[in-house]
Amino acid sequence: MSDEVRPPTGEAAGNGSAAGQDAESESGEAFPNLDFCTFVLSLSHSVLVHLGDAPNPVDGKQAVSLPLARQTIDLLGLLEVKTAGNLTGEEERILGQTLYDLRLRYVEVARHHG
Repeated sequence: MSDEVRPPTGEAAGNGSAAGQDAESESGEAFPNLDFCTFVLSLSHSVLVHLGDAPNPVDGKQAVSLPLARQTIDLLGLLEVKTAGNLTGEEERILGQTLYDLRLRYVEVARHHG
């Protein structure tokens, strides 16, 4: 058995019939479905970490990094522009509301740290 790491393909990448099922890691830990909303929420959590609202998953510490928070918010804004007309109503609502909430929170944190 090889220890070579390969990128996901086919069903494991969410392109096949298993796309609607939870993936499972080698340790048996279940991962959430890989879909657009999960991706948006993952990025939003990253912003919250950079705004100091959530602990860093690596070291458990909370620290503010406005440039990293802004970069990720801008990335979500880019996704909103580039996916316009291609999202479901639910996806569009989640992305729009997430961006609105994160932008407001960014301004609040920037006022106290800038």
